[in-house]
Amino acid sequence: MRRREADIFISGGGIAGQVAAAVFAARGFSVIMADPVPPVTEAGQDGSDLRSTAFLRPARDLFEACGLWRVLAPHATPLDRLEVIDTTGWPPVIRDRRSFAAAEMGDAPFGWNLMNWLVRRELAGYLADAPGITALYGTGFASLVQRRDGVILGLTDGSQVRAKLAVAADGRASPLREAAGIGARTTRYGQKALAFTVTHDRPHDNVSTEIYNEGGAFTTVPLPDHEGRPASAVIWMNFGPRAVDLMAMPVPEFEDEMFARSTGHLGRLRLEGRRSTWPIVTQLADRLTEARVALVAEAAHALPPIGAQGLNTSLNDIAALVEAAATMPADPGASAVLTAYAQARRADIAARARAIDLFNRVARSGGAGMQALRLAGLKAVHDIAPLRRGVMRAGLGPG
Repeated sequence: MRRREADIFISGGGIAGQVAAAVFAARGFSVIMADPVPPVTEAGQDGSDLRSTAFLRPARDLFEACGLWRVLAPHATPLDRLEVIDTTGWPPVIRDRRSFAAAEMGDAPFGWNLMNWLVRRELAGYLADAPGITALYGTGFASLVQRRDGVILGLTDGSQVRAKLAVAADGRASPLREAAGIGARTTRYGQKALAFTVTHDRPHDNVSTEIYNEGGAFTTVPLPDHEGRPASAVIWMNFGPRAVDLMAMPVPEFEDEMFARSTGHLGRLRLEGRRSTWPIVTQLADRLTEARVALVAEAAHALPPIGAQGLNTSLNDIAALVEAAATMPADPGASAVLTAYAQARRADIAARARAIDLFNRVARSGGAGMQALRLAGLKAVHDIAPLRRGVMRAGLGPG
């Protein structure tokens, strides 16, 4: 039986797992990362992740520290401003709108938007050449044995890995989390989100726009031009039956629906490529660690796609775990490391989950009372300057 050894084993080769591998290796740890599915690195391939991520300032800092930013920056579109539009009825009628400028928080944009499939492609290429990293695509985690001085991990190809620390970055249904005996609690909202890209008549001017109406947000996030036309990524949240109808709708009818839902703020929208959909949930692991096992990203928490908090919260996990491990480089899976990691992340994750849960419940409601609350909240958050700056600061991340 073949046995490999490394300081760190990472289960999961999605964006979070890839970033974790890069950051740990940059700090001098040897890493083995395993994922049962090779990365899908083209938008048109089956299984391609058609979502985009607005990587906020702390994420950019993390990428710069390990050398990832140089491969991602050429594909990134800066987010200079966030515009929030509150609407009611169908077709949506605009009740109010507010704008939040990144310049109020310093010289840098709020973040930089990239398509998820493209990020996976660039990170896979980076990991292939990075020293200290063994990426096992097509091979998944199968079993876990926890010992006082390390872990032994069985893989689906019959081989084993011996490591000091096992990191679960393998999604909401994390097999490593389950093997470690850590449960998770899930809140379902009866919503689904559609993800797709569009081209449009008007330039986006590096502005991300969230348009609220019954069912959730319709969010446009700027992308580089596509074939000479302005382009954006779209996340459209709806109650489940409406999302199913939209997925099955012929393209001309779908384009009419999304033009109405967008309030026409970018002109006519043209669908580019496929549509994808996934359920909206909040899921929180019962705890973040077990003996020599740490949970990060969706293995630890899954959040509704609001305010760019999902993957950015995951990257905050990775930064905290690497910092804790760096205090004991000879034994990155020691109990003191895991305790420090859990203390650093537990409160922040819980607070963000509560805030996003509440916001989503208010934002998706069609009730008059909830809609009035949503409008009053938008005005207060924007118009009270200390509150506005505090919310923007909190949205960027801890610290």
